[in-house]
Amino acid sequence: VQLQASGGGLVQAGDSLRLSCAASGRTFSSYAVGWFRQAPGKEREFLAAITWSGSTTSYADSMKARFTISRDNAKSSVYLQMNSLKPEDTAIYYCAAGRGMDTTSPNMSWYEYWGQGTQVTVSS
Repeated sequence: VQLQASGGGLVQAGDSLRLSCAASGRTFSSYAVGWFRQAPGKEREFLAAITWSGSTTSYADSMKARFTISRDNAKSSVYLQMNSLKPEDTAIYYCAAGRGMDTTSPNMSWYEYWGQGTQVTVSS
C-alpha cells in the first residue's frame, strides 16, 4: 500500500482544513488508517485512527473536540477534518496504514505503511 497525504497549507488560527490520505493498492480497504503529526523538535504523536470498515474511530484525548477522521473505501481515501486550528497545530501531518482485525492502535510501530506527510502551518 502506498499512501499520499495532501491538503495541508498555511491557514490562520480558527480556520479549518481537511487533510486527505489517498492510497494505492487493491487491499486498502483491509487496512486501518491512522493520522499522526510531528512538530519541529517534538516527537511524532498520534491524532486519530479508523478501522478498515470505518465502523470504529479512535482519537487522542486532546483531539476529540476538533478533529474528525473518516474514510471512503470506494475512493481509497481517508480524511482528517480539523477545525478551530491553533498555532500549536503547526506540524507535518502523516497518514499510516496497518492491518488489523477491525482494530486500530495509537502506536506508530503498529502501522506498516506511511505517507510522506503534508505540512500544516497555522498563523496567529
